[in-house]
Amino acid sequence: MDGNKIIARSLAQQGVQYAFGIVGIPVIDLAMALQLEGIKYIGFRNEQAACYAAQAIGYITRKPAVCLTVSGPGLLHVIGGMSNAQSNCWPVIVIGGSSDQAQERLGAFQECFQVESSRLHCKMSARPPNLSSIPRFVADAVKLSTYGRPGAVYLDFPGDLLNATVSEEDTDWIPSIPEPPSTMASPCQVAKAVKLILAAEKPLFIIGKGAAYAKAEDPIRNIVNQTNIPFLPTPMGKGVVSDLHRCCVGPARSLALQKADVVVLFGARLNWMLHFGRLPRFNPDVKVIQIDISPEEFHSSLPTAVALHGDLRTVSKQLEEELVKTGHVFKDSSLWWMSLKEKVCQNREVNQRSAEDTEEPLNYYAVFHCIQETLPKNCMIISEGANTMDIGRTVFMNELPRHRLDAGTFGTMGVGFGYAIAAALWCRDNSPRKRVVCIEGDSAFGFSAMEVETMSRYKLPVIIIVVNNNGIYAGLDHGLFHDLADGSDPAITLPPTSLTPGCRYEKMAEMYGGKGYVCKSIKELHSAVENALKETSKPTIINVFISPVAQRKAQDFDWLTRAKM
Repeated sequence: MDGNKIIARSLAQQGVQYAFGIVGIPVIDLAMALQLEGIKYIGFRNEQAACYAAQAIGYITRKPAVCLTVSGPGLLHVIGGMSNAQSNCWPVIVIGGSSDQAQERLGAFQECFQVESSRLHCKMSARPPNLSSIPRFVADAVKLSTYGRPGAVYLDFPGDLLNATVSEEDTDWIPSIPEPPSTMASPCQVAKAVKLILAAEKPLFIIGKGAAYAKAEDPIRNIVNQTNIPFLPTPMGKGVVSDLHRCCVGPARSLALQKADVVVLFGARLNWMLHFGRLPRFNPDVKVIQIDISPEEFHSSLPTAVALHGDLRTVSKQLEEELVKTGHVFKDSSLWWMSLKEKVCQNREVNQRSAEDTEEPLNYYAVFHCIQETLPKNCMIISEGANTMDIGRTVFMNELPRHRLDAGTFGTMGVGFGYAIAAALWCRDNSPRKRVVCIEGDSAFGFSAMEVETMSRYKLPVIIIVVNNNGIYAGLDHGLFHDLADGSDPAITLPPTSLTPGCRYEKMAEMYGGKGYVCKSIKELHSAVENALKETSKPTIINVFISPVAQRKAQDFDWLTRAKM
């Protein structure tokens, strides 16, 4: 057996089902060996997008997928994806081919210190010393990517190791690594958390993507139903408890965060996305109950009142059992609930007025409302772009967990098409009637636009909707753009945020025989989405022109609260 076959068989024995990447010297034979072992290989156009796809499979399934890359520049392209996986705490195994060991430090083809280059961006970076040790390194990669806080792992394989051979009997095959153990929190700490929740006058649950990854939706839903305590989902925590649940206070996010006196973090971290738990966005006297698999996360930005260390699903079950015993129900008639409901109604009315404003050029709310009303229930929504993502999360309702993927903790633009391809593959294999909808800002679309060909090649009917405002955050209309660009140096006169006005992105569908639609009205958009839903084997691109100056509703605080901290 050569190194390629040993790697492929080891991965298959560990339950790996998907691989994404770009082949070249020295990993072409490895990609084919993966297929021979029954691992599905998806060839991408850019390594970074391939890494985004592999980690999205890890998030959706809790099982790592492989990102396969060539040596040198190929591996360096993947490092951004590895950092994204580390930041989001998603499992992924990156496998990189490298130059022959015998040629190291001689200026070999694409020679690069790949193990060292990857080390800062993953949980483990290693090169097996010989063929017989490969199964052990693969097993370690699966274990380390999923045990504890999930993340990225890198394995390096020089070309001469891939092409070397050894007898099957001399290879140390490793049994399949079991799923990560479920660990419980201290019962004393659970009792302390329950006591604090019962004493709270303004309690709030915050549900993060860690809860979605942990598949903790059942106990968390039971807790919310039992206690009637308001909850706030983070962007990828949406759907762990339905956005349509009576206790969801997403539209009153600022008020909920600012006034809560006890906050329970279910798989959420007090990082920039939650304003570090500090003034002016949080109550200075807030008490935080935090559930996390990683004890290093406690007391990170402010003291944790109760630290519940353990598997989130298991600890949530512990909390559920203890809260059920108390029979505690937080009353709708409380001042806290009344103030939250009032704010929810106010903000929904503001959003609804914007959604009903269908004057052309269109605004974000009108576009998203039309899409939401036209799509079937429980589509998987992939969203990226500045305003496109931020406004979209307030309009698109998620009723199921792991059905919204976006820029995440690392704030990464360019993830959309990789995530969408992974989601579409998962849907085809597990829920064939479910649709994947990728809603992109026009800037975000450009990061990985050629992956539409990848979608077409593998017959993935992703619906791509480009919300086109001619720029990043805001663009220019045709007249002003040409006034600034014509007769002068556009590198001096055009704003850095501007993109080409009226760019016809939908025409990219023609290159693979697909259909593209350009929309300027709600009627055209509704028709385009309905037509896209009829396509079952190719991606569809819908290019929606909106006002270049369309914005979200006025906010109480600057983005990132930078000016307020």
